[in-house]
Amino acid sequence: MKIVLAYSGGLDTTVIIPWLREQYSDCEIIACSVNVGHGGYDDDELKAKALTTGADKFVSINAEEEFITDYIFPMLKSRAVYEGKYLLGTSIARPLIAKKLVDVALAENATAICHGATGKGNDQIRFELTIKAFAPKVKIIAPWRIWDIHSRDDAMEFLRKRELEVPMTKEQSYSRDRNLWHLSHEGLELESPETEPDYNSILQISVSPQDAPDTPEYVQIYFEKGIPVKLNNETLPPVQLMRELNKIGGRNGVGIIDIVENRVVGMKSRGIYETPGGTVLYAAHRELEHLCLDRKMLEFKDVVATKMAELIYIGEWFTPLREALSAFTDSTQTTVTGSVKLKLYKGNVIPAGSKSPYSLYSESLASFTTGDLYDHKDAEGFINLLGLPVTVRALMQEENDERSKSLGR
Repeated sequence: MKIVLAYSGGLDTTVIIPWLREQYSDCEIIACSVNVGHGGYDDDELKAKALTTGADKFVSINAEEEFITDYIFPMLKSRAVYEGKYLLGTSIARPLIAKKLVDVALAENATAICHGATGKGNDQIRFELTIKAFAPKVKIIAPWRIWDIHSRDDAMEFLRKRELEVPMTKEQSYSRDRNLWHLSHEGLELESPETEPDYNSILQISVSPQDAPDTPEYVQIYFEKGIPVKLNNETLPPVQLMRELNKIGGRNGVGIIDIVENRVVGMKSRGIYETPGGTVLYAAHRELEHLCLDRKMLEFKDVVATKMAELIYIGEWFTPLREALSAFTDSTQTTVTGSVKLKLYKGNVIPAGSKSPYSLYSESLASFTTGDLYDHKDAEGFINLLGLPVTVRALMQEENDERSKSLGR
């Protein structure tokens, strides 16, 4: 039996390798690391850890650029935000990781794909929907749904009994997920929603807003058809642009959210998310859309954004509906070109000016000085037509009131 394991080097996947070895004595384990900007161990360290704990082979795939261009940018253009706060950092990465696992499994003629997602969480759904979309006959192994390990303490004890290295301490045994877009923190004291998080001990990308500089920092982003291509007048490749924005946003305390969200399986969970660069990009992109898209387009894009967020959160990236929504979104971005300046100050993102060759803002129309395109007198007929239903209803009420008075009611 040949098994491809989604491998990160964290606690869960470190435990899974020896567990698989004990459960399937004749198995061949291929530990597959898909790098979407995890910021953790390098490939040599990951390979050594995987082989030391019992893997037969280690495969590393760098998917950072693909992650930004084919997943993050389409999401950015749609402005998808889950439940008004979550910028979908973990959610958007899972379909890509799962697709790469499938590629390896098919190339290696593997029997099964294994992941370390828990039976309570969303990631099991995201991984498995993608696997089913591309390799419906490959067996899926989800240890958290079948083993007798019930906590992170149990997992650490499992490794200690086998004299294997434990990759974290109990005091820092948060469940974390990191990529180029964000870093999430769950578990420990965060499981109590009434507890204020200690940002000084939790945050790894950002500083807390009160510790950010006392002087605002300005940032300018240039977009072409909804895609960011320049940062502060410098053309940067996607990955570098994202890294730079994370540094800039992080040092200004931008993009830290504390959210209680509704998981797909029906329960609520609480987490702290750091999305500094993503928060800056979303703010800039929205400012430019307000300049370049008309009212009805903006209104309908909000509807599409809500649905897109739901699909991404669930893990339905590789579906006809998501592809159709992305096609619609792309059609709206043909004029979303221009630059946006933002002021970052102690966690706040403040618009500081935007411009575009496709701007629908007309200074002559908006000015209090009457121009050639607008005659104030035209407003009277417009208001009369717009207010016709209100007027008709008011007249009806007056007639009924007079009739009631005449009848002595």
